[in-house]
Amino acid sequence: MAVAVKTPDEIERMRIAGRLAAEVLDYITPWVVPGASTEELDARCHEYMTRVHGTIPAPLNYAPPGYKPYPKSICTSVNHVVCHGIPRPDKRLKGGDIVNIDITVIKDGYHGDSSRMFCVGEPRIQARRLVDVTYDCMWRGIRQVRPGGRLGDIGAAIQAHAEAHGFSVVREFCGHGIGRKFHEEPQVLHYGKAGTGLVLEPGMTFTVEPMINAGKAGIRELSDGWTIVTKDHSLSAQWEHTVLVTEQSYEVLTQSAGTPPPPADGPH
Repeated sequence: MAVAVKTPDEIERMRIAGRLAAEVLDYITPWVVPGASTEELDARCHEYMTRVHGTIPAPLNYAPPGYKPYPKSICTSVNHVVCHGIPRPDKRLKGGDIVNIDITVIKDGYHGDSSRMFCVGEPRIQARRLVDVTYDCMWRGIRQVRPGGRLGDIGAAIQAHAEAHGFSVVREFCGHGIGRKFHEEPQVLHYGKAGTGLVLEPGMTFTVEPMINAGKAGIRELSDGWTIVTKDHSLSAQWEHTVLVTEQSYEVLTQSAGTPPPPADGPH
């Protein structure tokens, strides 16, 4: 497995791309309301990315092997949609929905990738709990990142926290290295055994993006070839940051003025 170690110049470019991705999420927040269509959210984000930031929406027409080109600029995954939800004009948000908005931008050849969960109106108690536990899962994974640490440390921390709350971890999708390419090595699993896997080195950059289901972990793909849903129709949540391994610990590259603060508790 060849994992790229970024140069200081590359890291600075990734900081910029990461901040811009996070700022798109800041921008769209006031528009995530009952009655808004996911197509409208996509159009607003596309305009902001291309005209305000001068960035390229990485998902638009992205076609990894075995997939047809993705038709939109963002992913909007509502309720039981795990990931890769395609924005549609007929998909209108309702009070009580939870939705993940996933943003990836390209700036000066480098990618910034982040996603957040949004509660539309007043969420149900279980939905709020799932969103919060998933956020904590992401951060428990991130806080394992340090030189000499192992990829398995990240997955083990996420899995333990999710399962302690009665939730399950989606295993078919994972975090990934990122830089000049949207998806690079390594694969960052959100489950696993501490002390196993790749040894982390300063300069590595990758995403931590756990997908946590309220019910069972099983998923299936819809006929559009992209949208992934829970098999049992239970709710699913996901949060995502792009992370840099530093000389001492880690740096979150997808930070902005509106980025939610990390949870106060848990291992640091």
